[in-house]
Amino acid sequence: MSSSYFDNNSVSIPISEDDDAVAGRTRPRVRRKRKKPGFRGNEELTWRFFRLLKRWWPVFLFLPAAGLLILEASRIDRKPVPVVKTEPVPLSTEEKLEVNLNRLDPTTRVVGGVRERCLKLLPHEELQHLDLPVGKESSSPIKNVVYISESHTPYVPLSRQQTQATRFNQFTGNQSLEQREQSFEVSETAEVHCGFYNENGGFKISDEDKSYMQACDVVVSTCAFGGGDDLYQPIGMSESSLRKVCYVAFWDEITLAAQEAASTRIGGDRFIGKWRVVVVRDLPFRDQRLNGKVPKGLLIEMLGHRLFPRARYSIWVDSKSQFRRDPLAVLEALLWRTKSVLAISQHGARSSVYDEAKAVVKKNKATPEEVEVQLSQYHRDGLPEDKRFNGNKALAEASVIVREHTPLTNLLMCLWFNEVVRFTSRDQLSFPYVLWRLKVLKNINMFPVCTRKDLVNSMGHLRKAKPLVD
Repeated sequence: MSSSYFDNNSVSIPISEDDDAVAGRTRPRVRRKRKKPGFRGNEELTWRFFRLLKRWWPVFLFLPAAGLLILEASRIDRKPVPVVKTEPVPLSTEEKLEVNLNRLDPTTRVVGGVRERCLKLLPHEELQHLDLPVGKESSSPIKNVVYISESHTPYVPLSRQQTQATRFNQFTGNQSLEQREQSFEVSETAEVHCGFYNENGGFKISDEDKSYMQACDVVVSTCAFGGGDDLYQPIGMSESSLRKVCYVAFWDEITLAAQEAASTRIGGDRFIGKWRVVVVRDLPFRDQRLNGKVPKGLLIEMLGHRLFPRARYSIWVDSKSQFRRDPLAVLEALLWRTKSVLAISQHGARSSVYDEAKAVVKKNKATPEEVEVQLSQYHRDGLPEDKRFNGNKALAEASVIVREHTPLTNLLMCLWFNEVVRFTSRDQLSFPYVLWRLKVLKNINMFPVCTRKDLVNSMGHLRKAKPLVD
C-alpha cells in the first residue's frame, strides 16, 4: 500500500535546460593548486650537501691550509723581488721650452674652497684706456739721491787681494765700511755709490741706444750675458701698451755671437721682434752673474734708474723667462691698486737668510768662506734670523721685479747692488738685510710665488754662461 501511495501520489517536477545553466553558474568552481615541479628534488639536493659538509668538513678546512703552506714553502728559496720606486723624470730644457713657450693660460689657486686666479688683471676693454697715473709729491723723507762718482772722491786702486775679496773696481768705486754705514742713514738728500763711478769703468753703450733709453717712460727689460739664454718674445700685451712701453734686452758680445751662430740676428732698426736689443761692451766684471746684476739693477732689479733716467716705472724679467702679461695691467695690479712702490716675489722655499745661506753653500753657488764673511757681518749688525716684512717672509726671488722709480726705491737698489759687490753675488742673501736696514721703505708688495708664475713662462737656462777672458 505504501508503495502504491507513493507511485500514485508522486509529483514530477520538470527541470528545464535554463535551470541547469543557472545552477551551473551558481556552483563555485574549485581550483587546485599545482605543485611546482622540482621542489622536492632541490630540497633533497640541499640535504645531501649539508650531510656531505657535516661528514667531510675537516677535509675542506685542510685543503686551503695545505695550499697556503705549499705556497709559503716555495717562497723560501726564491729571492725577493726588489720594489723599484719610480720618480717623475724632470723635463729637459728643450721639453720645458716646448711645453711652456707662448702659454697664456692663467695660474690659479684654491682660496676658501674656491679656485681663483693668482693675478687679477683688469678686463681687456679697460686696459685699452689705462694710462699712467698723474705724478704726485711723495711723502718719503728721502727727496733726492746723489750718486757718488770720481768727482766726489778720487778713485784709489785696491790691491789684487782686496779686489778679489770685494770685486770693487772703477765701475763701482771703492766703498769703505764707513761709507757703507753712512749710505743707510736717512736724510732728505742721500749720497750713495751706485755704479758708473768712473768713465773708464766699462759698460759701454752706443749713443743711439742711450737716446732710445732716455725717451722711455715705462720699461720692460731683460738681459742675457755669456750666451746662456735665448730671447723670448713678450706676449699678452694690449695695443695700448705697445705704444707706451719700451721692451729692452741687453746682450754682451758673447751672447751676440752665440745668437748670430744660431741665425738670430738684430735687424737694421736694432730690434728682434718687440725687443730693442742693446749690445753692451767692456763689461766691468769677470763674474757674469755680477754683470747680470748691473743690467738687472740698471734694468730694474738694481740700477735701472741709472740706465733709464726718465723712466717712471720698470719691470725686470729674468732671461730664463718669457713675460706674458700686459705691462700696464701688471703695474695697476701690483703697484697702483695696492699703493706700493715696489713689488717682488717671495722666495718659494725658504724665509730665513741663514737657511738660504746653507742652501747657497750646498748648491755650490758661493764658497763657504764668502758666505761666512757676509753672514758674520749681518749677524754683527743685528739682522734677525727669521726676518719678516709686513707679515710676509722677506726672502725674495728676484726673477721678476716691478717698481716705481722714486728716490727711495732708487736708494734701495743702490744699497742692494753695493751689498752684492761687497759680498756674494747671491742677491737673495742681501735683499732682506737692505730691507731691514732701510726701515722707512714700508709700502712693498711681496707677492706670492703663484703670482710670479702667472707673470712669466719659465724656461730654465739653456746653456751655461761663458766667463769673460782676461
